[in-house]
Amino acid sequence: MPNTENCLVVLQLTGGNDYLNTIIPYNNPLYRDNRPAVGIADNNMVHLDGQHAIPDYMAPMKGFWDAKQMAILHGVGWKESPRSHFRAMDIWHTCEPIKVGTEGWLGRVAREFDPKKENVVQVVSMGPSLPRSLVAPGVPVACVAGALDKYGFLPQVQGNERAHVLDRFAKMYSPAIGSGPVMDYLSETAIDSLKGEDIIKVAPQNYSSTVQYPNSPIARKLKNIAQTHIADIGSRIFYCDHSTFDTHAGQAPGHAALWKAVSEGVDAFFKDLREHNKSQNVIMLLFSEFGRRVHDNGSGTDHGAGGVAFVLGDKVKGGHYGEMPSLDASKLVQGDLDPNMDFRSVYTTILDKWFGLNPAPIVNGTFEQPAYLN
Repeated sequence: MPNTENCLVVLQLTGGNDYLNTIIPYNNPLYRDNRPAVGIADNNMVHLDGQHAIPDYMAPMKGFWDAKQMAILHGVGWKESPRSHFRAMDIWHTCEPIKVGTEGWLGRVAREFDPKKENVVQVVSMGPSLPRSLVAPGVPVACVAGALDKYGFLPQVQGNERAHVLDRFAKMYSPAIGSGPVMDYLSETAIDSLKGEDIIKVAPQNYSSTVQYPNSPIARKLKNIAQTHIADIGSRIFYCDHSTFDTHAGQAPGHAALWKAVSEGVDAFFKDLREHNKSQNVIMLLFSEFGRRVHDNGSGTDHGAGGVAFVLGDKVKGGHYGEMPSLDASKLVQGDLDPNMDFRSVYTTILDKWFGLNPAPIVNGTFEQPAYLN
């Protein structure tokens, strides 16, 4: 029986996050050998255990680790990983490593939950664009580009004038104009958006919190998600991203700023949910399309393969899952960490244990399930 009460928040670390400077194998001399320019100094680390540390700019994440509410998923990716941002992200979104996919894995989830499309705000994306992972025929997605209370079409136009404008807009996508897959999809998307705007933009009206979110783009997105979840309007899948983790140059300050914003935003988000007693049915997945090369380039790191993912939440069984791939030169693939956990395994656990769905048709196959959920 699908569990339509549990919620998933996906935070996409766009650009290829540096695995080795996120979960640092600080006792491995090969880390220092390969990171003369961007290696994290010993006095700038927060130790998780006797083998792994995080940089001090990720310090808020230590709280999740200590509470056993953070799963670290090592060596995530797939064999023969491309080094292209676009292709790699497309594979993560569609679960199609061989061919170009047409449906997103979360779009399939949403369709399973609501095949009759009764809830037009079941899926919410915080950002101006629609991620491929959310795209599937018959699945409406609310894309919120800015402040939640300003969401909608022409919010500055009020009263009868706005009604007339929206009526003309809707008629632009009427069947009389034409038909076909593209036109049909545009028509559905436009009309569903019109239906959803008045539902979702009321979420902040009854919201109050003592939690102070940082002034960063990712924190604002996460606050929007918290407000929507707390409002109980039936949203189950939330998506947001933060960029860019493509740290070819100037990695030391860039990576620090990116992860500081993410860590502080995520910490505030879960504090907010707990203050409202709304955290029990929420988990968060953080992923990036690939890791970076083992050896730095003198200023940053170039595109790699094996990466790290995280799952956070009250119902998460915190700990390490899988093993960090070997840093030994003989075990690297084109200078990169060799992935040893298929990314679809990460999804499979969420689909089966959290959502109560059959994972195989959603991820296009059967994969091992890391046991990171209670």
